[in-house]
Amino acid sequence: MSILRFCDEEPAVVSPDSTVADAVQVMVARHVGAVAVVQGNSVVGIFTERDVLRKLALSGLDPGRLRVNEFMTTPVETITPETSAGDAFVTMIGHHFRHLPVVDRTGRLLRILSIRNLLQAQVDELRQQLDSLEQYVSNDSLGG
Repeated sequence: MSILRFCDEEPAVVSPDSTVADAVQVMVARHVGAVAVVQGNSVVGIFTERDVLRKLALSGLDPGRLRVNEFMTTPVETITPETSAGDAFVTMIGHHFRHLPVVDRTGRLLRILSIRNLLQAQVDELRQQLDSLEQYVSNDSLGG
């Protein structure tokens, strides 16, 4: 099953020349913690809430004058739609990432995977398994 099922339909993106303020506005409007920085058809960076906190929050710099390409994380770790949820999770945990761009074989951005979405899917699956087990146990005890 494709990793794309865990991603939001439309990835949040900005260009390298966008201002930091523009990138933050996109994140706020889309309710996401990261934007892919895309130039042409290529992902050239990722700009996250963590970049804002670590690199800008206490700097006193004007986010309306700063370009995203000065503060984005690069190079970017990416995955493909064929990446398993387990492998994506291992990558995210191992590198302390909360977001991974999903690209096609040419490197074109398809979506952005959020660890929140992966974890929610896991919780939903565990809840379904628990419900099935509870149903099994209650049916077994009634019929003997």
